[in-house]
Amino acid sequence: MPLWQRMAIAALTGAGAALGQAPWDQTLLMLLLLSMGFLMLRRQKTARHAGAVGWAFGTGYFALALHWIVEPFQVDAARHAWMAPFALLFLSTGLALFWGGAFWAARALSLRTWPLILTWTAAEILRAYAFTGFPWASPAQSLIDGPASRALAFSGPHGAMLWLMCLAWLLSFPAVFRHRPVMRAAQIAALVCAALLFHLPLSAPPPVLTDHTVRLIQPNAAQHLKWQPGNAELFFRRQLELTSEAPRDPGNPPDLVVWPETAIPWALDRAGPALEQIVQTTAVGVVLGALRLDADGLYNSLVVLQPDGTPGQVYDKHHLVPFGEYMPLSSLTDRLGISGLASNGRGFSAGPGPRLLDFGPLGRALPLICYEAVFSQGLFGTSERPDFLLQITNDAWFGQHAGPAQHLAQARMRAIEQGLPLMRSANTGITAMIDPRGRITASLATGIAGGLDVRLPAPGAPTLFSRTGNLPVLLLLSVGLAGLILLNLKNRPAAA
Repeated sequence: MPLWQRMAIAALTGAGAALGQAPWDQTLLMLLLLSMGFLMLRRQKTARHAGAVGWAFGTGYFALALHWIVEPFQVDAARHAWMAPFALLFLSTGLALFWGGAFWAARALSLRTWPLILTWTAAEILRAYAFTGFPWASPAQSLIDGPASRALAFSGPHGAMLWLMCLAWLLSFPAVFRHRPVMRAAQIAALVCAALLFHLPLSAPPPVLTDHTVRLIQPNAAQHLKWQPGNAELFFRRQLELTSEAPRDPGNPPDLVVWPETAIPWALDRAGPALEQIVQTTAVGVVLGALRLDADGLYNSLVVLQPDGTPGQVYDKHHLVPFGEYMPLSSLTDRLGISGLASNGRGFSAGPGPRLLDFGPLGRALPLICYEAVFSQGLFGTSERPDFLLQITNDAWFGQHAGPAQHLAQARMRAIEQGLPLMRSANTGITAMIDPRGRITASLATGIAGGLDVRLPAPGAPTLFSRTGNLPVLLLLSVGLAGLILLNLKNRPAAA
């Protein structure tokens, strides 16, 4: 079969594997199609062909999984809509280079297929860190339901990826050993076990709830309307009304109210009257997202209001969105007149890094603003363990289908990995309370406005991953890849 035909088949197979991501959640199908990647590698005679097939597989996978990336360009369609297909093309083909490199390296190191377990996992780790990282749509992201979710608590997303790749490799053997009944029976047993791990309900006791109730506000402010003068005031009033509503359960009034990212249309230094109105609507603490401007730059911030309406504790987002909140190679893009989609013509400055916020009786929170919940490594930046995770986000940029669903899946991953509850206030959804095992205890769907009164779950015991981080996986991969390289050098014929 010509190489281009093999690449076309690989692209279609990769696209099918993307159905393991939310909102489709076909994890077992994803596993079977990932195993086809190992079979495809088996048929490539050269590293160059293997790399091309792996790149095509990744292109199909990321093109479908990340198709929502066109949504931000529709907010100001007159200016940006023409860029949408190029964004999807460059993002999917660019991320696929990591997978193409994994296939190339696996074939360059061995004629067998099992090295792809190591190189594919290593490629996903590189994707999480290189160029500030973009681990969105990792295959491990699909493991948030069922007993398989515990792999995230034990070894994090990269350990779960390694385990998933081992399973995919194991399942690639029936087509090779179809004449060996014992091997075929073992593969069928592994497939049944995988189906149970992915799709059986998680057998665990219900979450332990604290005595504290949180009200999560979802104003449903569409991004293309949010900053228009008349609508901005309308959405602000809507949030005030949702904040002042009577408790859903009179016996458990809210102890904290959380507004979403960039919840007010005024910069923090000019929002004094608005902040006073907010605290006058409720007798409890309020958290909100706002833009903060000072001599050092413009920040995307989370603010805890004091009883008099003045800003108290402030957290500045430190992991910014490239091409959205800041432009790489800004000196060049400034000359070309190109600015980030979410920065209103001026790039954001990065905050100093993770910090804990003290909420008194509720405990201490690790704040995450939108994109920061994508990175598992970002939750290790404080010296002490928080009591809960607090995410504010504006998923209106992502539409109302795959993007918000996948972003919620990543928030659930962070809760599972750390064994901590996560409260999430989203502008247009999905607003949710998540328990330490990643289960959603209450939520508001996309496209509706409302306030969600929900009890805060108690933190779980520290997970193994929260203690060790990625160190065990990195050590295992380093030893495995070093052994492969040494074996390859040993077996290489001596130069004449």
